[in-house]
Amino acid sequence: MQTKKQSIFESMMNVVIGYLVALLSQLVIFPLFGLDVPFSDNLLIGLWFTIISIVRSYALRRYFNRKHRTNPILDMK
Repeated sequence: MQTKKQSIFESMMNVVIGYLVALLSQLVIFPLFGLDVPFSDNLLIGLWFTIISIVRSYALRRYFNRKHRTNPILDMK
């Protein structure tokens, strides 16, 4: 079981790594499609995708937590 400090550290690392992966992916993939995007715009695009990812992850986590409370059979332990 994780402590709260370990959980927040893991969450922060996940977000930072996800942002870096998104940014590097954009820098490689955009030119393949002929998109010439300034680096500052790439930073903002990566930030938006990171925010969207955090919201998506949170919503899914809350959904499955609620689902588990209403149907404990879904517990995959």
